[in-house]
Amino acid sequence: MAAPVLRKKPKRTHRDLRLPFPTMEHAPAWLINSFIYLSAAVIAVPLSKALGLGSIIGYLAAGIAIGPWGLGLVNDVQEILHFAEFGVVLMLFLVGLELEPKRLWSLRRPIFGWGSAQVMGCAVVLTAVAMGFGVDWRVALVAGLGLALSSTAIALQVMGERNLLPTTSGQSSFAILLFQDVAAIPILALLPLLGAFSGQDSSLDTASKALESLKIIPVIAGIVLGGRLALRPVFRWISRSRTPEIFTAAALLLVVGTAALMQLVGLSMALGAFLAGVLLAESEYRRELETDIEPFKGLLLGLFFIAVGMSIDFGVLRDSPGLMAAVVAGFLAVKGVVIYALARMMKLPFQEQPVFTLLLAQGGEFAFVVFQAAAGANVFPAKTASLLIGAVAVSMLVSPLILVAIDRLLLPRYANCGVTTMDEIAEPQSAPIIIAGFGRYGQIVSRVLLAQGIAATVLDHDAEMIEVARKFGYRVFYGDATRLDLLRTAGAGTARILVVAVDDVAQSLEIVDLAQAHFAQLEIVARARDVTHWNKLRDRKVMLVERELFESSLRSARSVLELLGFEPHAARLSTMRFRRHNLELFEKLHPHYQDSAKLIAVVKQGRQQLEEQMAQEREAQQRRRTHG
Repeated sequence: MAAPVLRKKPKRTHRDLRLPFPTMEHAPAWLINSFIYLSAAVIAVPLSKALGLGSIIGYLAAGIAIGPWGLGLVNDVQEILHFAEFGVVLMLFLVGLELEPKRLWSLRRPIFGWGSAQVMGCAVVLTAVAMGFGVDWRVALVAGLGLALSSTAIALQVMGERNLLPTTSGQSSFAILLFQDVAAIPILALLPLLGAFSGQDSSLDTASKALESLKIIPVIAGIVLGGRLALRPVFRWISRSRTPEIFTAAALLLVVGTAALMQLVGLSMALGAFLAGVLLAESEYRRELETDIEPFKGLLLGLFFIAVGMSIDFGVLRDSPGLMAAVVAGFLAVKGVVIYALARMMKLPFQEQPVFTLLLAQGGEFAFVVFQAAAGANVFPAKTASLLIGAVAVSMLVSPLILVAIDRLLLPRYANCGVTTMDEIAEPQSAPIIIAGFGRYGQIVSRVLLAQGIAATVLDHDAEMIEVARKFGYRVFYGDATRLDLLRTAGAGTARILVVAVDDVAQSLEIVDLAQAHFAQLEIVARARDVTHWNKLRDRKVMLVERELFESSLRSARSVLELLGFEPHAARLSTMRFRRHNLELFEKLHPHYQDSAKLIAVVKQGRQQLEEQMAQEREAQQRRRTHG
């Protein structure tokens, strides 16, 4: 029997002492992709902004660099594009939060009037031009309708960066973009019909399509009614848990749920999110929702632009460079002419027309969906869809570059034609007082302080008014006090007092919210435009509030009494008594100002008490005169 062979145990090396953590080659795909996207954005965007090209060009360039036609680090473009579209959805939700239902209703004419004029005008002209070059009418029609749509993401991002949304062109652009989101629905519904006309799709079921369309009505009605009745109590219940992360999760759940419902019935996800935002625009949780959603919106919107950069098919561009250039230049030129004519008809300010025209002339992200659906419905072949999708993506790439050219070459000439342009406040200030707004109210406050030798930093965003004020020797800085960075530059971090003297109620409340959230040491003195504004400021614990016409109205009332024969002293006492009564009444009314029935009852009771008191005093004075 053979003796057993004794084997030596192998020596353990440092390779056998490794910890059981996964190596890079075993890392999950989402982790690697996240690293790639974030690295590309962190490198490209600051570099783009340093070159004066803006953040959007940086994101697009990052997408091109890491995409299939760049370094090839990411190849599944469509999946990431669908995911990143949620950034556009979040953006529309935040826009909806800024629009109360009454304000949205006031925009109904621009939305359906100018919006339909833009979409139909551009679609008709583009279709006619394409058919003039011998393109089949079905292809020309779908191309015209798809190319008539504009990029909501780029337009709102640019307008937000430039603070253009409150301007005439900003409101008009938003109205048209909102109509485009609505118009995309019938465009998509039209595609199966065109596919049937082509003779390649014989499975069209009219009854099922009608039933699908009927789902739209109860879903929208459910969102509106649910938003009106359920959202506020639900958010109130969640906020009582005092768990910030759950409130953020609830906000995201609201957006995701609404978007999913809308997509279920074939509507735009962004439109559904916008509707949810509008329903919460008047709620007490509006600011908290904005704060919670904003970081997600910014990151996902950046990811969307990266995905657009990756989706540019340079293979089509390489195979047909002349055709691609002709399509891009052609539809940008045609849309530019139509939209510029529309801007003239809308009587937009002269200096706002170029940016308005360019932002609406570029192709839009919804065109990707339209052209892919058209290829699926056999309206035209996949190669044509690739060409059109590439043209839209290229237009979204070149539009920010054209915008830079407009800023540097065209707008300075507009400035020489009588348009006042002004640099924003850039040097840090250290005055103890900041005055936001240099209109008729802010000027008086500023002049009183100046007469006492007290320094104040004055901000206003009306360039023409600032130009006039500087001619009279006043030092006023150009800047929008609703922007956190400009408030910091104005010295809000060290100042003692902030005077909110702006005329617009929404801006006034936004400045107060911003100051209270970031500069707790500031004492706020505010101008109230009316009773509602006064109550909303008091809701924010702003105690030093003056109604802009209250004191001057009392003085006029005193003058009227003197003209009627009252002695000056008696007229003064009467108005002072009314002033004291009115201020006390306001304090009583404030807890009930949202309860109209209670409000009316307290006002009637207060007025009756005042009239009785005044009547008793008149009788007492009359007796004194009689017996005196």
